[in-house]
Amino acid sequence: MTPSKTDRERVIPMSPELFHVVACLIRRHTRDGQPVPLLSRYDPHDKLWSTPLPFLFQRRIGANRGVIGTNTVLNMIRRRCEALGEEHPGFRDLHFTPHDFRRIFATELVNSGLPIHIGAALLGHLNIQTTRGYVAVFNEDVIRHYVTHLDNRRKIRPSDEYRPASTEEWDEFTEHFDKRKVELGSCGRPYGTPCQHEHACIRCPMLHVNPKMLARLDELEKDLLARRDRAEREGWAGEIEGLDLTLALLRSKRDESQRAARRPAVDLGIPERRRPQESA
Repeated sequence: MTPSKTDRERVIPMSPELFHVVACLIRRHTRDGQPVPLLSRYDPHDKLWSTPLPFLFQRRIGANRGVIGTNTVLNMIRRRCEALGEEHPGFRDLHFTPHDFRRIFATELVNSGLPIHIGAALLGHLNIQTTRGYVAVFNEDVIRHYVTHLDNRRKIRPSDEYRPASTEEWDEFTEHFDKRKVELGSCGRPYGTPCQHEHACIRCPMLHVNPKMLARLDELEKDLLARRDRAEREGWAGEIEGLDLTLALLRSKRDESQRAARRPAVDLGIPERRRPQESA
């Protein structure tokens, strides 16, 4: 097997379909009964020619054989994206490199349930953190994998641990979430715990601002600035310090809420409130 760039041998599992494609490429290079031609490839980064190797991606132009260059591959991918863009607009103006497909492959492996340390071995990474940098993890994937984990754990637990909740237990559960609803959004305090910040929501790190309430934050900021102007006129240094802290936290929450408004919603799987006939 041809060594990798780190001079380590890699094991590459192949499906029958992929093996057939590779076999067709090799057959094309060996149709005259000779082994795969040995060619040298110029490395533009190291400014060196490689030793002669049986490169898989090579071609004949006239009487000469050469390794298919990086720019040629990039142009082939670009033309393919342009052709796909005629029917699938999402491919328009996309720019792929061969390495992008390696990252997509890593993401598909891990997000489909393959342990990341196995993915690292397939990719030839010595450090699992390198593989983590390859993998794109989306909020939906986090929720989906966690729910799957819970389902698998529940299958091995006694069934009586998952009995239906009584009406009183369910009412207590939903009451907690009702009490977390505040003017600006919702409080993220843990289940069964009271407010620890005397309802000073702007300063509370548990407050999740509803993007629909951004206008209300602007009103509060205007009021705080007016109070700060008066504090400066009156010389209330302690009041100014407190107002500056509140203003900084308010602006931070507004920025986070604006970012959240641009992110797609994620279904967390939280059960809905029971209807009256369901709790009877």
